[in-house]
Amino acid sequence: MADPKGFLTTGREVAETRPVTERLKDWNEVYVPGSLLPIISKQAGRCMDCGIPFCHNGCPLGNLIPEWNDYAYREDWSAASERLHATNNFPEFTGRLCPAPCEAACVLGINQPAVTIKNVEVSIIDKAWDSGDVTPQPPERLSGKTVAVIGSGPAGLAAAQQLTRAGHTVAVYERADRIGGLLRYGIPEFKMEKVHINRRIEQMRAEGTKFRTEVEIGRDIDAAKLRRRYDAVVIAAGATLSRDLPVPGRELTGVHFAMEYLPLANKVQEGDFVAPPITAAGKHVVVIGGGDTGADCVGTAHRQGAASVTQLEIMPRPGDDRPTGQPWPTFPMLYKVTSAHEEGGERVYSVSTTHFEGDEDGNVQFLHLIEVEFKGGKLEQKPGTERKIPAQLVTLAMGFTGTDQANGLVSQFGLELDERGNVARDADFATNVNGVYVAGDAGRGQSLIVWAIAEGRSAARGVDRFLTGASELPAPIRPTDRALTA
Repeated sequence: MADPKGFLTTGREVAETRPVTERLKDWNEVYVPGSLLPIISKQAGRCMDCGIPFCHNGCPLGNLIPEWNDYAYREDWSAASERLHATNNFPEFTGRLCPAPCEAACVLGINQPAVTIKNVEVSIIDKAWDSGDVTPQPPERLSGKTVAVIGSGPAGLAAAQQLTRAGHTVAVYERADRIGGLLRYGIPEFKMEKVHINRRIEQMRAEGTKFRTEVEIGRDIDAAKLRRRYDAVVIAAGATLSRDLPVPGRELTGVHFAMEYLPLANKVQEGDFVAPPITAAGKHVVVIGGGDTGADCVGTAHRQGAASVTQLEIMPRPGDDRPTGQPWPTFPMLYKVTSAHEEGGERVYSVSTTHFEGDEDGNVQFLHLIEVEFKGGKLEQKPGTERKIPAQLVTLAMGFTGTDQANGLVSQFGLELDERGNVARDADFATNVNGVYVAGDAGRGQSLIVWAIAEGRSAARGVDRFLTGASELPAPIRPTDRALTA
C-alpha cells in the first residue's frame, strides 16, 4: 500500500479554487493551476489499500483506484497513468466532471472524509499529458471491418477509440459543428476547458478514427442506408430531449431550455460569436432545476453579468450529512455547493412554478411560484404561499426524457424502445436490428459521464465480438447494471 499511516496522519485537502472576483472575469477553469501537485502525493497516501476496495464497486468503470493511488504516492506518474488508462479512456473528463461515486464508496469514508480520488485522478492524467506519456495507440493490423458511431459524446468516443484500437475502421458522425457532444456544448468552459477534448480528438485521429461533423443521421443520411454502408453501427446519440414545463406563459420570449442557452455561451468561447444570442447580461435570471445542469446555468449567468440569479428546486433541501436511509457505500443525496453556487445567487427549495408573466411585447418578466410539500408520498401545494419573482431570462434545467426521435433515426433503423422510451438492447448492447448497437444515455437514459464511458467500452466489446467472433476488449458493465442504492 501507499502510506500505512496516511489516513491517520494526513487530513483531506482538495484543489484550491481561484478567488470568485477573479474567476468571474474569465471562463478559465475555477481551480488554481498547479495547486494539486504539491499536496496530491500525500492525499493519495491516505488510501488504505483495503482488502475489499469498495471504490471499485462505486465506479462503473472498475477503476483500479488503490493501485494508481499507490503510484501517485510514490510519484511514479508513468505507472499511475498506465493503471488509470487501463480502465478509463478519458480520465481528464471524469476527473473534472464526475460526481465521484467512488469517493462515496471509499472505505475511509465510513468515519472520516474520503480519499480525494477525483483530485488524484486528474493530477495523474494532467501530469501524463505534460510528460508526453499520452500517445496514440494505433492498431497493429486492420480487421477490414467498418463501424459507424452516431454521436461524439463520452459514450461514442469511448466506443470509437476501443474499436479503432481493435483494428476496425471507425467513423464518428456528429450533428453539431464540432466533436464532443454535451462535453463540447453542454459543459461550460469554467468546468472543463475544451483543450482537453481537442487533444483527445487529435490522439484518436492519429490512431485512425475518422470524424464527420454536421451530419445528422436520420435527416442528412438515411439510417437504413448507413447500416448498409457499414458492417456495424453504434448509436450513442444521447438522451437529448429536454423535460419541458407546460405552464401558462411558457411561450414567452426569454424562457429557454438549458441546452438552448449553454451551447451559445460555449460558442462564444469557440470564437463563433462575439456575444451570445441568448445572454443573462443585466437580467434577473431564474434557473429551474437543482442539478448539475442548473448549476452550469448559474455559473454561466454570473459570468455574463446577470443582475440576479435564482435557482429553484421542487424537492426539499438535502441535508449536510449522509441520511440514515442512504448508508455507506451508496451515493448519498447531500446539500452540494458547487463552484457556481460559491459565486453568488439564491437557491430556493420546495417550490413549484405555476406560470410566467410577460410584458406587452411578449417578453417574460416574472415567474409565479408556490411552496410545495410531500404528504403521503404525494406533492401538494401549500395554500397562501404564492409569490412572484423577477425573471427576464428563465432556463429549464429539469433533466432529459429520452433520445431524439423527431430526426427519424429510431424509425428509419426500425429500433424497438423499452418501457422508458430508451433504445432497447440485449446483454451485448445489441438492438433488435442486426449489427446495430446502442451505448450511453440513448440506451440507459440520462446518467453520469462515468456510466457513459463504461457503456461505450462495453458496447465496443459486443461490436467486436459481432464482427470477429470473439473479443478481448473489456466490458466493465452490463446494460442492466445500475448505481448502488439502498
